[in-house]
Amino acid sequence: MTLVLRILIPALTLAAASAAQASPPQYVIVSFDGAKDNALWERSLKLGDETGARFTYFLSCVYFIPTEAKAGYQAPGMRAGRSNVGFGDSPADVQVRLGHVWAAYQSGHEIASHACGHFDGKDWSQADWRAEFGSFGTVMAKAWTASGASAPAGWDGFVRRGIRGFRVPYLSTSAGLSPALAAAGFAYDASGVSRGPQAPHRQGAMTEFALPMIPEGPSGRRIIAMDYNLFVRHSGGFERASQADEFAERSYQAFRNAFDAEYAGARTPLQIGLHFQLMNGGAYWSALERLVRDVCVKPDVACVSYGDWLRANPHREADTAAAGG
Repeated sequence: MTLVLRILIPALTLAAASAAQASPPQYVIVSFDGAKDNALWERSLKLGDETGARFTYFLSCVYFIPTEAKAGYQAPGMRAGRSNVGFGDSPADVQVRLGHVWAAYQSGHEIASHACGHFDGKDWSQADWRAEFGSFGTVMAKAWTASGASAPAGWDGFVRRGIRGFRVPYLSTSAGLSPALAAAGFAYDASGVSRGPQAPHRQGAMTEFALPMIPEGPSGRRIIAMDYNLFVRHSGGFERASQADEFAERSYQAFRNAFDAEYAGARTPLQIGLHFQLMNGGAYWSALERLVRDVCVKPDVACVSYGDWLRANPHREADTAAAGG
């Protein structure tokens, strides 16, 4: 019996080690919508440098149009020069923002599209969406020269071939969106919402990602893992900076519990979305930064962009799609 035990114990140890090696990493996908504030560009890039995390930035193209030139943009069904989120301020502001975009791209972060004027496209046709995508491409291609600067070498190719992801404003889709995305050559759409973390799945030529609804607060009610939704729940959408610490702690615990559940379980990618706005005194940025610093440094955790996930998991995505998602 002793001899058998001496043989079995190393065998079991090797089996456990092999199982651990076979376990997929826990993916965390953090994204930012809008991406205007230059100070928050610097803050997010610094976080990436500190932790090795790589993010997806969904750009609103109006932030790359100097306000003085806003009449050059016209959204479907809107008058020229209108935007729900303003424009890029001065040409100097735009140039600094462009520098951050290029630095992010060069260091491995992903640049993706959030359309232009942040309009609710729930009634837009395929032609409307294609017009908006055309505006995005034109604005981004000409953004350097329109702000009075020279584009870096490689910018044109980046705009034409490097922006392959999309998230719709307000997470509000229409029947015309998917065919327009496919026609425009996008690889994925991150506009969905799911009850909990859900494996990405393929719909035709597109991969679809969904922000999860995660338990939050004393009652554990589910909420979309996005700062604006937390802002509305915590303070009715009104600024309460005096409670920033309380809201940051609640948000961190919600993010961390969602992470821990997947980390110890199925290891479905955890997606979290923020905006370039410091709601409730920056509570949600503080919560996210704490999470990233705590978990993205773990050896079996990969904090990646959406594009990185697609490149790392082509077979896993195909298998999920073949199994019906």
